[in-house]
Amino acid sequence: MLNTNEVLRQVAPGGEGGLDVDSGPAGERPTAAVRFLEAELELNVLLKQLSIGGKVRYTYNPLEYAWDMHSRFVNTYCHDGQSVLFLGMNPGPFGMAQTGIPFGEVKSVRDWLKISGEVGRPPEEHPKRQILGLACTQSEVSGARFWGFFQRLCGEPDVFFRHCFVHNLCPLIFMNATGKNLTPPELPKAERDALLAVCDGGLCRVVQALGVSTVVGVGRVAEQQARRALADAKPGVRVLASCTPPPGTLRPTRDGKPSLRKRWRR
Repeated sequence: MLNTNEVLRQVAPGGEGGLDVDSGPAGERPTAAVRFLEAELELNVLLKQLSIGGKVRYTYNPLEYAWDMHSRFVNTYCHDGQSVLFLGMNPGPFGMAQTGIPFGEVKSVRDWLKISGEVGRPPEEHPKRQILGLACTQSEVSGARFWGFFQRLCGEPDVFFRHCFVHNLCPLIFMNATGKNLTPPELPKAERDALLAVCDGGLCRVVQALGVSTVVGVGRVAEQQARRALADAKPGVRVLASCTPPPGTLRPTRDGKPSLRKRWRR
């Protein structure tokens, strides 16, 4: 498993290592992918300084043990000119926790995004929440809906990523002693506030790195947190809300209003 210092050396311009991160010609501004990865790694360093207790017994960080797949995803699909950032809250146990990719349901990652790579293991695993990478057979419902919707809407990934990218506010997944997933809002207040303050700063750096003009919160909590984080730091960035679209929303409406598919195309 790569630690943060090793990863920093591998993505830094002129650094060594096996990660496929092209910093571009000397003297030129780093690519959007490099800027994005550097913002994430800075967030990783700050997250390591936090202490999360309470009911939390296990903490996984896929930006460490699944860095290989995550960086392949970023290097493949993150580029200059993207104006919309879809923002989730934090990984699900059968999505990004397994693949390192936001909303990263295994079938969608393997068959539509066509990303593969090595996935390691967190330092400590719950026996019911083992990390299997692309060998995981359980489906992350929210991820299947998210990527399934855009697969039907766009056809090919390049159509979606022409103007859009995807990110999670917090890269960590928390579990209690039984393996139950704990979302950031369920953490003790002091620890939750400290975590979200760090993640808010990370979002501002990501927005700056990508130069996006719109952030779409996937779910109410992500949308509200994006509004708080960007209100002062990035007041010119528009924040919108979007619920994960259920399959039925792709069908035409009976009242004559534009279908969700048409609205998303616009």
